Amino acid sequence: MEYGGWADERFGAVADVFGANFAEFGELGAAVGVYVDGRQVVDLWGGVADGRSGRPWQRETVVPVFSCAKGIVSLCVHLLAQTGELDLDAPVARYWPEFGQGGKEEITARMVLGHRAGLPALDAKLGFAEITAWEPVIRAIEGQRPLWRPGTDFEYHGHVFGFLLGELVRRITGRRPGAYFRETVAERFGLRAWLGLPESELPTLARLTAAEGRPALDPELLIVRTVTMNGALVFPGLDEPHGWNDPALLTAELPGAGAVASASALAGLYAAAATGIDGSPRLLAPQTVTDALGELSAGPSWSGFPDLGARWGSGYLLASDRFRPMLGARSFGNDGAGGQFAFGDDEFGVGFGYVANRMIGHGDARADRLVAAVRDCL
Repeated sequence: MEYGGWADERFGAVADVFGANFAEFGELGAAVGVYVDGRQVVDLWGGVADGRSGRPWQRETVVPVFSCAKGIVSLCVHLLAQTGELDLDAPVARYWPEFGQGGKEEITARMVLGHRAGLPALDAKLGFAEITAWEPVIRAIEGQRPLWRPGTDFEYHGHVFGFLLGELVRRITGRRPGAYFRETVAERFGLRAWLGLPESELPTLARLTAAEGRPALDPELLIVRTVTMNGALVFPGLDEPHGWNDPALLTAELPGAGAVASASALAGLYAAAATGIDGSPRLLAPQTVTDALGELSAGPSWSGFPDLGARWGSGYLLASDRFRPMLGARSFGNDGAGGQFAFGDDEFGVGFGYVANRMIGHGDARADRLVAAVRDCL
């Protein structure tokens, strides 16, 4: 197995666990990045980016990170709230008048961030071309009625999360979230992360593969409708038409689950938010982070989906011993299907990112082992 990168001597245990994950969990290709107090202390990668050709994973390799995209969109929203351009507790219709109909008049950005808006899935059955065109999804959201009285219950909002908040970003800034993020954050810090991968970056893309034994899912389940846009997308399909290895999907802007990034970029994103990088001011003020950390949703969902231990603040997963331990009460992040995970913590001064191209599913311990190693090193 070929490895690349480095780890600060103080964080050698993270490198040890990273190597052990290949031996014990059958990693194909993976990478991990860690920042502490604004300085990168771990930048490691290894294995194979494409199992068909044997192309090795390299520092610039990027991979689909699924719902880690929600951390990007949430950062955009919190930046706008921090500057006073957006009130998270005001009706979305204040900024997007066409949204305020059919029982959605009082829905706030906070409800969407906490998966409490009553809009986890759409009734409209849109095709792939319509979904990747943006505007048809926005029109469908405008015409959708909530499944419950907004704010009274929760259900994971999947793709609607990204489109709804992304359109809110566009209404305020004139730019869709992919462009706003690149211009405001990613280019400033040199982060290899995108909502809509440029075609020029396709040669650096890792190819996903699924671990054996992943169960088939009932397409009528609400959670499946949520993550497949009523079957227009496949999950966890990779190589079917418009699966998650399809360049046409990855170059489109799907801000709820379609981000593509490197591990170091995800770590840098959360480091920039929580501490700043290399002496730069932090993007999110302490009070902004405190506001995001307030628990909004936990327990069984509206549809009766089991309580796995996840806790949601405003746009971010919070630390949970049962679901994502992270580091402590000031940790905030997002994970992605198949194992990807990233978070920040302004108490411990950490930005963390892990990505892999072998998707394992629920119970995957690879990232949690790396986080535990970071905790021990701290």
